Formats: sequence, structure tokens, C-alpha cells
Amino acid sequence: MEQNRKKKKWYFVLLGLAAGILNGLFGAGGGVAVVPMLEKADIEPKKAHATSISIILPLSILSGIFYLTSGHISFETAFPYLPLGVVGALLGGWLLKKIPNDLLRRIFGIIIILSAVRIFFK
Repeated sequence: MEQNRKKKKWYFVLLGLAAGILNGLFGAGGGVAVVPMLEKADIEPKKAHATSISIILPLSILSGIFYLTSGHISFETAFPYLPLGVVGALLGGWLLKKIPNDLLRRIFGIIIILSAVRIFFK
């Protein structure tokens, strides 16, 4: 029992490290790794998605501060996306409660595959 708990603790330490590295490199892309890893740790899919956001938020703030202080942020580019981005975030949070877990997994998988194909052919 103790061995299993230590193993799980290290798993979450490595998950945090991976999320931080991915977030620093790709923005909030750390969630792509966090959600499947949380699900693998037997966390229910909806909780995995919500928990991923709570992990990525502080990481995104820290990454944003770093990018801001090093001059890599374009506010002119970012601001037009914010109003409807906020609306979309609220809608997504509301929809998360309504969507069955199997459908949520499929939607997430489709988005990951489409993103990968888009990046591959770009």
C-alpha cells in the first residue's frame, strides 16, 4: 500500500513537470498531456478536464509573466480574441457538466487528431 502511494506521488510530480514544460513551450498545450495522464490515474474524465484547467491556469500565468518580461507578447493580436474567448470558456464549462464522459473523450480525441494533422501539414 505504501509503495503504491509513493509511486502515485512520483507520477503526479512528473505530471506537474511535464505540464509545466509543455505549458512553457506551447502555451496552455500542457492540458493535452495533463488530461490523459489524470485519466490514467483513475480520475473521472470530467474531473480530469476541470483539474487540468486548475493546473494549467497558474502555469499559464507564470508563463505569461515570463513572455511579457521578455517581450514576446503581442497585445494587439491577443485582445480581439478575449471577449468571445471568455464567452467560449463559460459555455465550455457549462457544457462539460452536460456531455457524457464517452462523448467528451471522443471530442477531445478528435480535437487532438485534427490539431496534429494541421500542424503536420503546415
